[in-house]
Amino acid sequence: MTQSHTRISKAVIPAAGLGTRFLPATKATPKEMLPVVDKPAIQYVVEEAVAAGLSDVLMITGRNKRPLEDHFDRNYELESALTRKGDAERLQKVQESSDLATMHYVRQGDPRGLGHAVLCAAPHVGDQPFAVLLGDDLIDPRDPLLARMVEIQEREGGSVIALMEVAPEQIHMYGCAAVEPTAQGDAVRVTGLVEKPDPAEAPSNLAVIGRYVLDPAVFDILRKTEPGRGGEIQLTDALQLLAEDEKIGGPVHGVVFKGRRYDTGDRGDYLRAIVRLACEREDLGPDFRAWLRSYVTEEM
Repeated sequence: MTQSHTRISKAVIPAAGLGTRFLPATKATPKEMLPVVDKPAIQYVVEEAVAAGLSDVLMITGRNKRPLEDHFDRNYELESALTRKGDAERLQKVQESSDLATMHYVRQGDPRGLGHAVLCAAPHVGDQPFAVLLGDDLIDPRDPLLARMVEIQEREGGSVIALMEVAPEQIHMYGCAAVEPTAQGDAVRVTGLVEKPDPAEAPSNLAVIGRYVLDPAVFDILRKTEPGRGGEIQLTDALQLLAEDEKIGGPVHGVVFKGRRYDTGDRGDYLRAIVRLACEREDLGPDFRAWLRSYVTEEM
C-alpha cells in the first residue's frame, strides 16, 4: 500500500565542471552559459525544475562560475536601457531569468565528482527529499519527466532516477541499471547500478540520464563513499547501496523516459540540439527549416 510523503520543493543543479570538451570556448565562459538558440543551457534546466514545482534552486558552482549568478540576478542598467527604448519584449526576456526561482549558490571547491557535488547540498537540503538536475541533459518541456519522477517519489518514498534505453554498444558511456518491472508501465524497480560497464557485462540497456529525485539518506552514504571510477566520488555507487537495501532510505525506482532529450554535453550533440530546438520554434522554425532543406540539398 502506498503512502503520502513530504512534498518536494528543492532542486540541486551541479554546475562546477570545467567544460574541457568545449575548450577554448569555456576558458573564460562556463559551459552552462553556452547558448542553446538564444538562452543559456542552464536556464532551460532551471525552467524545468520550476515547471515541476521546485522553486527553491541550489546551484553547486566553482571557480569562474560567477556569470551563472549574474544571469539569474537583476541587471538594472540593462533593464533601464530597455525601458527607455520601450523595448518591452526584450525587457521581459531579461527579467524572466531573474524572476524564475529563489536561487542559492555554494562552491564545490575541490571538484571530486558528482557524488561530492551532491553532498555539498546537504546543509541546504536538510532532511527533505530533493531533485538533482544535470545541465548536460535538456528535457523538452512537452515531456514532463521530472514532474513524473516527483509524483512517484511522493507516493512511493525512497529515490527515483531517470532511465533511457540506449544502444548496447553505448551503455559503457553511462551508469546502467538492473531493474524489475512494476504495475506502472513507465516505472521500474531498480535492483542494482553499475557505472559505465563493459557492454558484455551490462545488466540492461537502460542508461541513467541526468535527473534524480533523492532521499536525504543518500548524504550519509556519500560521506562514507570512497572515490570510485575515475578517482571521483560517484553518485551511482551511493545509489547502488540504496538499491541493495531499502531499509537505508526506501526503495529506488526508475522512470523509463521515451520523450525528447537534448544532450548538450558533447560538441556534436550540442549542435544537433540547437538545430532541433530552432526548427521547432514558431518564430525561427519556418525560415530556418527552409534554409536547412536548401543547404542540405545543395551539399548533397
